[in-house]
Amino acid sequence: MTPNPYQGSTIDHLNVTVTDVDRSLAIYVPALGVLGIEKLLDFTGGPDDDYVRMVGFGSGRKPFFWLVQGTTVDPELHVAFSAPTRDAVREFHAAALAAGARDKLSPRVCPEYHENYFGGFVYDPDGINLEAVCHLE
Repeated sequence: MTPNPYQGSTIDHLNVTVTDVDRSLAIYVPALGVLGIEKLLDFTGGPDDDYVRMVGFGSGRKPFFWLVQGTTVDPELHVAFSAPTRDAVREFHAAALAAGARDKLSPRVCPEYHENYFGGFVYDPDGINLEAVCHLE
């Protein structure tokens, strides 16, 4: 098998601020679930913490993606999750739409990125651009 030249990342984790964690969970849990990414932690910060509530998603035991309760959301934020197959991209997109996300771009090949880039895009309740992407044929 030829190694995937588009695979890999050195980012350990990412916090994304949302205005209503519970409303966001209604979309993130089913959409990320089809990619094997599960809700692992859900906790409220203490008086010395700079957050109100954080929910961590990951595979196995380690969260790598966090939803953080806040008031300000970056309107240009785009988060792309790796999908193992093109079918998984389609399933992510369908699950997100069924849970209330808004469609941005139905799953398709995006040759403007590279010849095998297959992505599906939705907006979460705060307008965050979520994507599932597969780099394989």
